[in-house]
Amino acid sequence: MKEMFMPLKVSATALEAQKIRMNVIASNIANVNSTRTPEGGPYKRRDVLFESYMFDESSVGVNIPKIVEDQRPFKMVYDPSHPDANKDGYVSYPNINTIEETVNLISATRAYEANLTLINSYKEMFMKTLDITKA
Repeated sequence: MKEMFMPLKVSATALEAQKIRMNVIASNIANVNSTRTPEGGPYKRRDVLFESYMFDESSVGVNIPKIVEDQRPFKMVYDPSHPDANKDGYVSYPNINTIEETVNLISATRAYEANLTLINSYKEMFMKTLDITKA
């Protein structure tokens, strides 16, 4: 009986992982112009690391062990009137590419939808099985 719901548990881990990924992407897009952070300096783009783990010998779930900061350099824009401009007039903006974030968001959304479809299909199959056993 325990294995009967394993596909739902596996997909639930994927839904949670994709939800966290979408939250990180939303933070990146929201901070595309943030030149100040509590840590100092501009906002650093973040990304999630995915890790698989075994439920049993046939089922593998998804885990996010940590969220990492992107080490790519900041974008330097010449704007001497900006309050965060350096002595040469350049402002450091976050290392975020909104096109890349949009593509990542579409990918996360599709993975989320695929897992949701799997859960709904499994639920439908399970209900039909119950109907068959009633007869």
